[in-house]
Amino acid sequence: MKAVIMAGGEGSRLRPLTTHTPKPMLPLANRPMMEHIVGLLRSHGYTEIVVTVAFLANQIRTYFGDGSDFGVEITYATEEQPLGTAGSVRNAKDVLDERFLVISGDVLTDIDLSAIVAEHEAKGALATIGLVAVDDPLEFGIVITKEDGSIERFLEKPTWGQVFSDTINTGIFVLEPEIFDYIAPDRPVDFSGEVFPKLLEEGRPMVGAVAEGYWEDVGTLEAYVRAHHDVLDGTVKLDVPGFRLRDGVWLGEGAEVHPDAEIVGTAVVGPGCRVAAGARIGPYAVLGRNCRVRADAAVERSVVHENVYLGESSRLRGSIVGRSGEIRRAARCDEGSVLGDECFVGEEAVIGAGVKVYPFKTIEAGATVNSSIILETRGARSLFGASGVSGLANVDMTPELAARVAMAWATTLPKDSTVVTSRDSSRAARMLKRALMSGLNAAGVSVLDLEVASVPVTRFAARGSVVAGGITVRLEGDDPDSVAFRFIDGSGLDISEASQRKIERQFSREDFRRVPAEEIGEIGYPPRVLEHYTTALGGIVDLDVVRAAGFKIVTDYGFGSTSFTMPTVLAQIGADVLSVNPYASTQGAMSFDRDRAAADAGALVTAAGAQVGAIIDAGGERLTLVDDEGRVLTDTQALLAMVRLVAPHIDGDRIVVPVNASRHVQDIVEGTGVEVRQAKTSTAALMAAADEPGVGFGGDTDGGFIVPGFLPAFDAAATFVKLLELLARHDVRLSEVVDDLPRPHIAHETVVTPWEQKGMVMRTLVERTDPDRLVLVDGVKVLHDDGWALALPDPSEPLTHIWAEADTESGARSRAQEYGRRLRQLIR
Repeated sequence: MKAVIMAGGEGSRLRPLTTHTPKPMLPLANRPMMEHIVGLLRSHGYTEIVVTVAFLANQIRTYFGDGSDFGVEITYATEEQPLGTAGSVRNAKDVLDERFLVISGDVLTDIDLSAIVAEHEAKGALATIGLVAVDDPLEFGIVITKEDGSIERFLEKPTWGQVFSDTINTGIFVLEPEIFDYIAPDRPVDFSGEVFPKLLEEGRPMVGAVAEGYWEDVGTLEAYVRAHHDVLDGTVKLDVPGFRLRDGVWLGEGAEVHPDAEIVGTAVVGPGCRVAAGARIGPYAVLGRNCRVRADAAVERSVVHENVYLGESSRLRGSIVGRSGEIRRAARCDEGSVLGDECFVGEEAVIGAGVKVYPFKTIEAGATVNSSIILETRGARSLFGASGVSGLANVDMTPELAARVAMAWATTLPKDSTVVTSRDSSRAARMLKRALMSGLNAAGVSVLDLEVASVPVTRFAARGSVVAGGITVRLEGDDPDSVAFRFIDGSGLDISEASQRKIERQFSREDFRRVPAEEIGEIGYPPRVLEHYTTALGGIVDLDVVRAAGFKIVTDYGFGSTSFTMPTVLAQIGADVLSVNPYASTQGAMSFDRDRAAADAGALVTAAGAQVGAIIDAGGERLTLVDDEGRVLTDTQALLAMVRLVAPHIDGDRIVVPVNASRHVQDIVEGTGVEVRQAKTSTAALMAAADEPGVGFGGDTDGGFIVPGFLPAFDAAATFVKLLELLARHDVRLSEVVDDLPRPHIAHETVVTPWEQKGMVMRTLVERTDPDRLVLVDGVKVLHDDGWALALPDPSEPLTHIWAEADTESGARSRAQEYGRRLRQLIR
């Protein structure tokens, strides 16, 4: 008599464990579920087995082969398309020419199969169904039998009002070949829903055999964990690989458990495992083969698949960890959490209760993950990065995340507050801004929506008297798949790090304010914002002076929303303008190449005889300049040129630049009475410094400039207008300014630095440096006679940045490389 194992199921309810593994291949006590079924069949005398396969069939074929290693002969029937339970068996009709037994390959059971066959033979049935009694039959097909065992009625997935019995269909059938007459070919057919009801209708002999023994449908993650508990308790008779130390404790071949490690209650330690001193395994812990458990780690009520690394003091409680996972020092997985295959959990990260992390994801060190990570690429240690909250559109940055982030922010604001929102012209930004607005409204915050607007216009609107802040949604950099949320405070600046931490705390706790229906926020559309912005922008310069210069200029708007405002401003100053890419277009902005655009602008400046060219990024914040000879200025050259022009006419007595700016900024202002203040390199810190009294200008090393008299934040339009006024006041061409500048030589490189070593690297660098040569504004800056070197840890990546300046290009490069070598030696 042959047996058929149905092994084609995807196991969707067991995801993320079955994302890349067929359900029958999931390990139960360190053997695939189907291997236990093969063993059960062999123990009842079945040596010829047909396996029906579909989802990831090669994994099953590769593991079991022809069955000779398992004492049986296996053939395979492959479903090219889903055929249902009966259809998959009919697919093997050619080799099933006599009575046969059918059983699922993804259940845990020790039922007496021979007793079911004997009942079938005794009653002369066409079909016999193995039955068991369960406490909760709602998820199964109920079978009602008469006193003689013949089947009277089927109920598939009943309600409690239909539960007339607690005996359910186990999916174990004994069938005669005539059954194929009731299974239509080449289409999905189910035994319980179609075939058996047809037999019942025609009065064909069908028997329900109530079986003795254990049976569990391992169809859910909860059932998967419960099945392991039953194995360890001995509730089911199962061949657990390894040496049995005592009741409920097995030790696999080659496993090493340190004498100072503790095995509590029941546990399985798989072959090749290494358990260090101080580790605690159990109760109800299962370790797959070749796992490594470091000192003081604890595994309790958890199932760990093969090749998993558990770092020092890590904690698993009621969790499942897929194969080849890595749980670093002091990380924690709480009750009901599930990690798919090859997930990485960084040091001190926390995977919250019930969270599912799909395969190949990275959870950063220190991150707290309270919601499942399915499509997202990673779980970040902090919500905010260098550009706000950012990630892949509709992958990391989903509408659900947007609503939660907005509610977290709104919860930190007073109820009945008002904020402004804006976006670029992309579909992703439009979708996510709508979700943000819904979250804000749900927490009792009203919205003034600017729709499509540049970042500076959003900042300008956020400074209104009734506005508490703003948020803008934009594609990030040149990546059409990445999007960022930029948060703005009531002064028009990026929110402070303290405010970011408040939002992160609310987000991680999910402790959101939810107001009653009558207090839900409103959405409005403020009038004439662009008009107010352009009027104010025209007011920061002496229009008569600029008009008298009669500028001829070339502007490239980079397909950004600055094209809505700049034409009006340039018209006020009477400039003759050649505009390039003068409309908002996300598709255009994504294909926009800044370097190529600058080269093209240089050619246009020369051809048109213009005095200056400007390339403005899509967000309206960063500016690339071209002089009257068509030369494109580097960002550092542009900063030095602006400082040279601003210093004699500054509205204040201070200039703010980041700590990695060229030392020549100080050389240029020497003797003018202007002080140069070094600030942190972050955008938020530079803007906060520019907002202090007495600061008349600010700029960074990436084309961002601040005119505090107008807006204490990056604004390319305001900078360009101010540049035109300064050129007119000095009666000088931009090329003359550039020719008179010192030549800066700055090199940059990065050093991979684990999170846990960043503090040590910085501390050691400080200790080994003469205090008189140290500048500790941001990172560690070491002064040299001909320049400096700066080591600065990256806030969001395991990197340390090194900048170095010297009198020559080769000197700067050598200095950066030298400090890179020092850091690598410290890390080693």
